[in-house]
Amino acid sequence: HVFNDSWADEAKFDVKAWVCVSEEFDVFKISRAILEAVTKSTDDSRDLEMVHKKLGEKLTGKKFLLVLDDVWNENQTKWEEVRKPLVLGAQGSKILVTTRSKEVASTMWSKEYSLQQLQEDDCWKLFAKYAFRGDDTQLNPECRDIGMKIVKK
Repeated sequence: HVFNDSWADEAKFDVKAWVCVSEEFDVFKISRAILEAVTKSTDDSRDLEMVHKKLGEKLTGKKFLLVLDDVWNENQTKWEEVRKPLVLGAQGSKILVTTRSKEVASTMWSKEYSLQQLQEDDCWKLFAKYAFRGDDTQLNPECRDIGMKIVKK
C-alpha cells in the first residue's frame, strides 16, 4: 500500500523499485535484484562491481523509493556493501525496509516503526476477502475451519 500510495506520487520519485529479500542476504544477488527492479529488465552481470557501477549510473542524482521487503540480515558489513550505490541518489530518496526482526533496524541505521498485530476478526476479514473472493465463507464450513487455523497462526 505504501509503495502505491498517493504520497509516493506526490513525492515525485524518479525511480520506484520493490525487492523481496527474505532470509538469504547475498550482497550480489540483492544488488542485482535492485538493479533489475530499477531498470525493469534482466541483468546478466557476473560480478558485484559491475552491478554497482550500473546501479550507480541509474540512480545518480535521481530521487528514488526503494522497498526492501522481508529483510532478515543483521550483518552491518553486508548492508554497507549493498548500500554503496544507493547513496548516489538525490536528496529525498527513501529506502523502506520491512522486517520481523528488531535488530535489522539498527543494522540498517534506520528509524523503527512497529506495526501492531491485527485483531483476529480483522485478520479473518482480510484473509476471507482474498481466500474466498469476498466474505462469502458460508459456502464450505471445512474451508472456513482451515482458514481460521491459518488466521490464528
